[in-house]
Amino acid sequence: MTATRVLVLNSGSSSVKYQLLDMRDSSRLAVGLVERIGEETSRLKHTPLASGGGAREWTGPIADHDAALKAVSAELAKDGLGIDSPELAAIGHRVVHGGKRFTEPTVIDDAVLAEIERLIPVAPLHNPANLTGIRTAMGLRPDLPQVAVFDTAFHTTMPESAARYAIDVETADRHRIRRYGFHGTSHAYVSRATAKLLGKAPEDVNVIVLHLGNGASASAVRGGECVDTSMGLTPLEGLVMGTRSGDTDPAVIFHLARVGEMSIAEIDTLLNKKSGLIGLCGDNDMREIRRRIDEGDERAQLAFDIYIHRLKKYIGAYYAVLGRVDAIAFTAGVGENAAPVREAAVAGLEQLGLAVDAGLNAVRGDEPRLISPPGARVAVAVVPTDEELEIATQTYALVGENTVEATAE
Repeated sequence: MTATRVLVLNSGSSSVKYQLLDMRDSSRLAVGLVERIGEETSRLKHTPLASGGGAREWTGPIADHDAALKAVSAELAKDGLGIDSPELAAIGHRVVHGGKRFTEPTVIDDAVLAEIERLIPVAPLHNPANLTGIRTAMGLRPDLPQVAVFDTAFHTTMPESAARYAIDVETADRHRIRRYGFHGTSHAYVSRATAKLLGKAPEDVNVIVLHLGNGASASAVRGGECVDTSMGLTPLEGLVMGTRSGDTDPAVIFHLARVGEMSIAEIDTLLNKKSGLIGLCGDNDMREIRRRIDEGDERAQLAFDIYIHRLKKYIGAYYAVLGRVDAIAFTAGVGENAAPVREAAVAGLEQLGLAVDAGLNAVRGDEPRLISPPGARVAVAVVPTDEELEIATQTYALVGENTVEATAE
């Protein structure tokens, strides 16, 4: 039989998220999460979807990523889906930062590992964890293709006018300072899914994608290619997020260092972990913020207003960048579930052809759907993202055609 399964791994510093998919029909065979790796109270939750069985969960010490992946393999094996299965075609790894070099999914070898490691200074929280997961998986299945799918890859089509910052060129090049963008697998998937929803080919559609989760980013996609995105050298730039400030005058950093006598580490923590919605009102859950607004909480209202103001600025900016907009697509946790955010984001933009139908906007669902009034000049859509499927699809497209026939024992 042909090897058609892809295991997708998203390795964090103390966690591993995973999904096993069969690429014959893109169905999920199993999903799971290992968290608190390195602690006595590590937790593994595994859900076998192929068999229809219920979730299995246990807690106990999991010393490192090697032990975590072995535990994952053991759980998969209980369902006949182990990592050693001949039906497994490849393992696809989410890698956050690929710099300028990696513009496509890439089969991992020593040179690729070295380059991902070289990029650690621009992704110090993510790339080391991604590398750990890759090396562990390679140790478990050294015979199997391992593929890196980069968050930054989709954004490498940006022109230099969008990607470069207006600082000294030699300094920027020496330290690899430029706008890279993130959430690329989501923006790629959603922009294509939006075109499909409109009954058009991606190359015929201009889309503004709004990935609104605890981390949030916008992108301008022209004919299937990203031409601008809100996140920059790091995921800190751009929209107001759950705990990140987004766009801020760089001089704020100098001011906090001089006047506030804060260290670089303290400022880093402030802007990345204590700002955004949680810094403005003490909550980073949009559901809780909306509940507080309904109760008349002024701080929650101000946080929401700042969030929406920034979002509108990017919608307007990317409308100008694209010139013609066929659709705006909301995705990720907030984008898919917070109807008040979608309504507020386009309110007052009727002259740009943007509006939402209140009834359609209130409907919840798991499928892509239009929430703009019939006949609207610009479609407004809710498109659930599927980054794991995107990683699996890109991985299998790269290695599937070269996969040899595997014989079951």
